[in-house]
Amino acid sequence: MTRRTDAFLDRLLFRRTLASWGRVSETVGDMDLAELKVLRGRAWQLRRRLDRVIHTAEGRLTLPLIGSNAIRKPMGTDWSYRPELFRGPLSPPGAAAVASKTAVGTEATLFHDCIRSELTLRQIRNTRPEDIAPFGMRLDVFRFDGSFLSLVIDLPPDAIEGLRRKHLVRLETIVETEAPLEIFARLNVKHGPNVEQIVRELQLGDSEVAVEFDLAYTKLNEKRVEKMWLDLIFEGPQMNQIILRDVTLSRRPRAEL
Repeated sequence: MTRRTDAFLDRLLFRRTLASWGRVSETVGDMDLAELKVLRGRAWQLRRRLDRVIHTAEGRLTLPLIGSNAIRKPMGTDWSYRPELFRGPLSPPGAAAVASKTAVGTEATLFHDCIRSELTLRQIRNTRPEDIAPFGMRLDVFRFDGSFLSLVIDLPPDAIEGLRRKHLVRLETIVETEAPLEIFARLNVKHGPNVEQIVRELQLGDSEVAVEFDLAYTKLNEKRVEKMWLDLIFEGPQMNQIILRDVTLSRRPRAEL
């Protein structure tokens, strides 16, 4: 009963407050300046709180929902992952004149060797009907005087649990660019003092791109696997805008013959 009473009183108070501000909006043009100054201060206080509520609500209610981890998985998948950058909001959401080794959340890092950085990056909210990931990343590159630009994504410990040479690791990404661009994906697996590296070029003819890394062609020591990470390498990125709408990885054992 108490909850129903509280809800009724809240609705009643809201209607009265709304009606009161409605009457004010009709008479504000005739108020004296002293009264108008006080009213403006109250309106700004109310607006700040309303803007905060609307901003948070829009972020949580806009599809795809924040925290969504829906991933398309090939048959037989035993591990899958969407990095934090594409899953939830980061703080801060972006940066300008980005220096090398700039952290993007807790998992990703941007590397380059520019003398003068003319790069900006920003996490963006995905809102297209076809988007599955809640967030994407926009990278704007103006003049580029370096020789490399890469985004390194550290993968969680469960990515290497039970990792074997019989595994295929699949990368799926959605990429948009203003101008043609070469992007390479390099999977790195550290085992003992050695690092196995497999490089694949992303074919950007389609918006959704997938490549697979076959560990059978490596010299992976299955008993000494320590860490796995992904490098996305952008070749000749100058005067371009690159949007990564989503990045997901999955792992499955190769079919036994």
